[in-house]
Amino acid sequence: MDHPSKRRRLSPSPPPISSPADTSSDELAAGSDHDQERRRVSLTAYPPKRPYHRSRSFSSSESPDELAMDADDYWRERNRRRRGSSPWTRSVGSERGADGNEDENMNDLDNETEINGDLDEMETGVRDDYEDRSPTPVPPAPPPKPDTVNYQQKFLLRGHLRGVSAVQFSPDAAMIASGGADGAIKVWDASTGKLIHTFEGHLAGVSTISWSPDGATIASGSDDKTIRLWNVLTGKAHPTPFIGHHNYVYAIAFSPKGNMLVSGSYDEAVFLWDVRSARVMRSLPAHSDPVGGIDVVWDGTLIASCATDGLIRIWDTATGQCLRTLVHEDNPPVTAVKFSPNGKYVLAWTLDDCVRLWDYVEGRCLKTYQGHVNRKYSLSGGFGVYGQVTARSSGYAFAVSGSEDGAVLCWDVVSKKVLQRIEGHEGVVLGVDTCATSQGRYLASCGLDGTVRVWEERGEGSEPEPEPGPESEPGPEPEPEPGSPNVNEKESTVVKTEQAPDQETEHDTQDLEMGEAEPKVKLEARDTT
Repeated sequence: MDHPSKRRRLSPSPPPISSPADTSSDELAAGSDHDQERRRVSLTAYPPKRPYHRSRSFSSSESPDELAMDADDYWRERNRRRRGSSPWTRSVGSERGADGNEDENMNDLDNETEINGDLDEMETGVRDDYEDRSPTPVPPAPPPKPDTVNYQQKFLLRGHLRGVSAVQFSPDAAMIASGGADGAIKVWDASTGKLIHTFEGHLAGVSTISWSPDGATIASGSDDKTIRLWNVLTGKAHPTPFIGHHNYVYAIAFSPKGNMLVSGSYDEAVFLWDVRSARVMRSLPAHSDPVGGIDVVWDGTLIASCATDGLIRIWDTATGQCLRTLVHEDNPPVTAVKFSPNGKYVLAWTLDDCVRLWDYVEGRCLKTYQGHVNRKYSLSGGFGVYGQVTARSSGYAFAVSGSEDGAVLCWDVVSKKVLQRIEGHEGVVLGVDTCATSQGRYLASCGLDGTVRVWEERGEGSEPEPEPGPESEPGPEPEPEPGSPNVNEKESTVVKTEQAPDQETEHDTQDLEMGEAEPKVKLEARDTT
């Protein structure tokens, strides 16, 4: 059966419609069930006579009469099927025109349709397409910050005859060097604990050691006022000692390139040596008291020195100019300094049971770490890393130091919390060093008990390893430091000096102010001379 509207549409020359009033009431009332089918056939089976393509907007329609019909169709269909009853409701709504006779409302309706249409597609059948797609990968959250570290003893290295003053890992962490009051420098295999070399040549105890950046040479500073170099590859000593200081050589450090050696002495001076010629390139009148600590920043441009005058000074390597002087309000004697790995801070050990972190650019003390005992001896330590290292996290930093009560303490650099108190040494722990390799993270510590102990970081709940066998204990048993006459004499001297410092000589006062920083070394020097 032919519908009247179809016959009207197929007539060759339809009469122009100028207004809604010219449209018959029957056509305007064509909101029957056939109305949607009529519009679908007229737009698909035959070319439309309107000058525009089908779109969501009817703002360019030829006649308001067609707009009125489209609006009427739209509202009738909306009332009958209601919005959201079918995914196709949106497509029907997309053909809406104006909801009245005002042309200025059409553009607003068109914009609203296109914006909401995009949202509606996500709410209807198109959502399934998005659910089939893989979601955008989100990087995993960084692992939580640990509250503790868990270092357990791996090796107990015996071989020194007296207390051990300094210990240090080689740059590649394959070896450990130690120097002590017996005047010997020993090199150990870090993976097995076996003794590799024993260097002897100093006439007095060794207070400090330093590895060259290439790991082939060890420098040692002694109470015999000299510095010597030892070739680890050949096992031989450099033929020429570094002579120039007028008192004990107490701290040394290589420059990053290895062509310069910096030393601090009880003669209150800091020397910059040319390694090849063994000659002094520059002498810095650094302090008014014995120099206790020396370090070189990672790029070699700055030198840090400290002394028992309570001052920490930052020097320009190229010019020898003092760039900054750091001093705490309490002015305690400073016995050791260490640049942070990034070179922005300096860690300083003082004889008031404190380790302080300084921002030397601003001249401010940022952190003070406490919990250890440090009143008499020159202790030292460094920085380490703990926590899981991932692509988004490089781990967390901790500071580590020995203590006069025989412990090794690790502090979180930021929170100052004690992460672990490592017990094991019998007596003062003088030196601590850290390293991190692909196999794990390690600490090495040394002290007055004449031993070097290697500690390995392990997961929580790990079983401790049994006591190391003879392979980790080469050499004869060390003399018990607490029972030696020198130690008793040394301790009585400390007490006497503390009670009546004015009655002591300048030499004894220096020993005390350095915290008897290796008092065993000083007494060893007296015995030999």
